[in-house]
Amino acid sequence: MRSKGVLQTEIELVVPFFDVDMMDVVWHGHYVKYFEEARCALLDKLGHNYRQMRDAGYAWPVIDLQVRYIRGAQFGQRITVRADLVEWENRLKINYLVSDAATGERMTRGSSVQVAVEIATREMQFVSPKVLTDAVEKVLA
Repeated sequence: MRSKGVLQTEIELVVPFFDVDMMDVVWHGHYVKYFEEARCALLDKLGHNYRQMRDAGYAWPVIDLQVRYIRGAQFGQRITVRADLVEWENRLKINYLVSDAATGERMTRGSSVQVAVEIATREMQFVSPKVLTDAVEKVLA
């Protein structure tokens, strides 16, 4: 199991009918959506969400995404999605863990990497903008 990041948050979801496939399990692509919901909650907790990123002049596209499927979630199942901030100085790396809300059984894990791109110039930044690092330092203090 991966170690926790410096900041984490958890959300709980109930798997909706429209997320399952004909095998009665969550279609694999929907886990990315669950990761996104947890990532947004983590960024809100950080005090630097997507609107604030944009207002600061930066887009943060996902440049890498890893998903490891362990056990498929099913319609109506309550799941917990944890997002852990593990890197922020040069890029934004977040680890995810999806587990059964009732038993704690691990179901899916993954990670995403995002980089800052200055909106005005469309240039990728090789270090994270100060506005992000300041937000992280403020929460960690």
